Amino acid sequence: MPDRTAHTPAPLAPSAPSAPPAPPVPLTALLAREDLGLRLVTGPEDVDIQWVHTSEMADPYPYLLGGELLLTAGVLLEDPEMYAARVVEAGGAAIGFGVAPVYDTVPDALVAACERHRLPLIEVPPQTPFTAIARAVWRLMAQARLREVRRVSEAQQGLAVAAARPDPVPAVLHQLASRLGGWAVLLAPDGSALQMAGRAPSREAREALGRLARVVSPEADDEEEGAGDPGSRAGAGQPEAGGPSPAAGGSAGDGRPPGDGRSGPDGLSPADTRTEPGAPAAGTARRPPSSATDSVGDTHLAAYALGGAEGLVLGVAAEGRESGGHTIAGVAVVLLSLLTAPHQGTGATGRAAALVRLLLGAAPAEVAPALGHGPWTVVHGTRPGQPDRIAASALGAALGSALVDADGETVRILLSGDRRIEPQPGWTLGVSAPAGPADLAAADTAAARALRRAEATRVPLARQRDAGLGELIAPDEAATHARTLLAPVADSPALTETLRVWLSLHGSWDRTAVALGVHRNTVRQRIARCAMLLGVDLDDADVRMELWFALRYV
Repeated sequence: MPDRTAHTPAPLAPSAPSAPPAPPVPLTALLAREDLGLRLVTGPEDVDIQWVHTSEMADPYPYLLGGELLLTAGVLLEDPEMYAARVVEAGGAAIGFGVAPVYDTVPDALVAACERHRLPLIEVPPQTPFTAIARAVWRLMAQARLREVRRVSEAQQGLAVAAARPDPVPAVLHQLASRLGGWAVLLAPDGSALQMAGRAPSREAREALGRLARVVSPEADDEEEGAGDPGSRAGAGQPEAGGPSPAAGGSAGDGRPPGDGRSGPDGLSPADTRTEPGAPAAGTARRPPSSATDSVGDTHLAAYALGGAEGLVLGVAAEGRESGGHTIAGVAVVLLSLLTAPHQGTGATGRAAALVRLLLGAAPAEVAPALGHGPWTVVHGTRPGQPDRIAASALGAALGSALVDADGETVRILLSGDRRIEPQPGWTLGVSAPAGPADLAAADTAAARALRRAEATRVPLARQRDAGLGELIAPDEAATHARTLLAPVADSPALTETLRVWLSLHGSWDRTAVALGVHRNTVRQRIARCAMLLGVDLDDADVRMELWFALRYV
């Protein structure tokens, strides 16, 4: 006859908290094992088992941590109602009752008590030792842990590859949303969405995620209230907040029993209103948690504060909750913290000092050496939609420069050294020729013209064209001649620029209209006006050539 009363140690010993927690085992997986012959007598089957414990005590409460499948043969079962109530109070997941050697069937009183408390009650047949159940749970946990490790490892590789792409922030968000099967959004301190990827959840879930962002945001005001939908301002809420950083290696299945007051969804600790040792006293400025979780229906939400002084928050919404999701999100938090942090290298102080000197009246040639080694190249870039600060910073990082100006529809980047600028995915670039400090203004103008040509010809990158024969003429003489020749149209920047672009595009009305962002009829009217004011025939190749040379010096 099988030994029912021998104590079976749990697969994960509670006395070793330093061991990595194993993912919980669904009760359905245990019931599906035909070799065990287990039968669910009453209660729900959608529960998770954290470990197995055998006890024949009349009151098992002092010996339970929560989440256990409690195995018993009912040796000291005197009050089934009290027994079931105490197991529920301790957070036990289910009771496994062996029908031998004490009882031939599961007692009806215990069945009724478990049904009242909605506590799963499993019948263990005589031929199944309790140790076999514990071993089966251990094996299921080991299989789940292996699946989790593989999932996390594959996700880490995918996120690392995404972070190395030219546009890393959207790529990391897309990879995270794909791995978690949900929605990932990067939120500004005011709750507005900067970047997002994946299928957006319901409006209610987005509002709850906005409230989570306010919980973890270092700039959040405890008394401030507002809308919670990312893209507007996030409001206050009652989510569960976790102190440890997700990068520390948490897990959705962390082995902690539900309802024990020590863990929230996805392995995060719930907010505690008690004052912890070393915590700020009541009435002092709070230190926001690094992460927080909540749920709306079947949608599980999490918010993570990114490192650095930017105050950015990563928000995640997923329909399911697989083990390892918290760890995967933690990897994304680390990568996004690095990608969105200001580029403060060892030369940051020198660059700041150089710019201060320039503002205070120093000549560009004097401060340029502090910014980097020349010659200098100016790059102008545009992309569909208005480029935000993060996208501009990512472009600068891809080109190898921290000198980025993202104020407006065009991003301007200043690069030092003689380097080859290559096209960047998603961007249209105009690149100037290398120039000295005194010629940076001219290089900026040349980069703008190259960008317009790239947009007009629909190519990803255009470069400033070489001077050619123009270098044979003294610059001062050429400038004097240009001012005289173009004097009739010099007072109209629109006419001058239209003539310049029209000539650069070989008289194409359509491409000139695209480059200038005007109607083709407007281009025709302006060119006709130029021809009349200048008194020339613009169909003459010699006239076009002379005007083109002149336009380069104004």
